[in-house]
Amino acid sequence: MRGPNDPDRPNRIARAAITVVAEHGIEALTHRKVAAVAGVPLGSTTYHFATLDDLVAAALDEAAERSVTQLRSWDQNLEPDVDLAAALADFVLASITEQREHTIAEYNLYAVALHRPHLRQAAAAWDSALAELFIARTDPLTGQLIATLTCGLLMQAVLNDETPTHAELEALFRRALAGS
Repeated sequence: MRGPNDPDRPNRIARAAITVVAEHGIEALTHRKVAAVAGVPLGSTTYHFATLDDLVAAALDEAAERSVTQLRSWDQNLEPDVDLAAALADFVLASITEQREHTIAEYNLYAVALHRPHLRQAAAAWDSALAELFIARTDPLTGQLIATLTCGLLMQAVLNDETPTHAELEALFRRALAGS
């Protein structure tokens, strides 16, 4: 499909960029690889995203949106009286096991923002969305703490070969939620 007949093409290309990053790392991201994964001509990727920076920015936005959507869905499916520490431990474990490749891709893209100032706004918006969700369940300080803890745990877990146990994760969240 071409042009107006394929309005999702830019998003599909961005999703393909996330897949390339998940499978090969950020350093392997090229228009050619993304075009192959997206099933579009090479010219399509360069038409929609003239530079690799444009492609990385689109992938970061797409990854952040997907992550926030997934987290909001997770939150909406929690019972009102949920044991939040246990639920957060479940969430982190699922993110680093069942969704490990996506989590690795997301953190690859997130880390790129450290060296590309024009991407920092998207990364900061991602952080804010995470914090807002937890603030709504707790209070501003605790919500920010839980968001920071969650982000740090996900990063640590995908960097290590050993998966933390549910009990270890739950203990960290329980301490953060208790405030001492």
